[in-house]
Amino acid sequence: MLNPLNAAAERRYDATNAAYPNDNEQAETTMEPAYKILIADDHPLFREAISNVIASGFEGTEIIETEDLDSALEITRENDDLDLILLDLNMPGMHGLNGLISLRNEAPTIPVVIVSAEEDKQIVLQAITYGAVGFITKSSPRAQMTEAIQQILNGNVYLPSDIIRTGKESSHRRTRNDENLISPELLNSLTRRQLLVLERMAKGESNKQIAYNLNIAETTVKAHVSAILRKLGVHNRVQAILAAGDVDFSQYLKR
Repeated sequence: MLNPLNAAAERRYDATNAAYPNDNEQAETTMEPAYKILIADDHPLFREAISNVIASGFEGTEIIETEDLDSALEITRENDDLDLILLDLNMPGMHGLNGLISLRNEAPTIPVVIVSAEEDKQIVLQAITYGAVGFITKSSPRAQMTEAIQQILNGNVYLPSDIIRTGKESSHRRTRNDENLISPELLNSLTRRQLLVLERMAKGESNKQIAYNLNIAETTVKAHVSAILRKLGVHNRVQAILAAGDVDFSQYLKR
């Protein structure tokens, strides 16, 4: 199966087709590439708000809007060049995460991001498990929404770090998930640099952000992430973030 993030990146608009551009055309070649984004949400005011966020943060982007799952599915059939779908979790036809599964089955190469008022950590993680590449809460500030969309368009998974780290979970859920926490022995098996990378992963930072903050190459970050997943015995980044959510990294970085 094609990687939806890579497929989306390959469809980005190339504004440098002219062989001999004039001054105006030359200016166009320096602009950020445009995107084609579908907003699927049944609340007109929110569609307007997120459209404004995209229009101001990603100039030149084509925005398509719809208000239910059936029409979203139809639009994806007619627009296989979509770069991103912003999907409301509770609009008509969704039936919770079943709608996400239907959309991913219909358009497996198009990245889907859940945009919802839901702030339960388990719902967020289930959405990623079922194929979403990000989860944006409707209470997010404008700048945070823009940053989240940019991360996803750059090929990263976006998770709301405040929810991932604290979560609105019952004590029963928290007790049940204790077995998924990282043991001290596994944490001690990580090098200091790997601990630093894992700490920033748990904060929701992308590989690019981690590379910048730690002053290392992004390829080096990717190598560290692969080593971290292998040493911790987890299958993906989301599992590592969930397991590391309550770790006091300062204790392990003292050594």
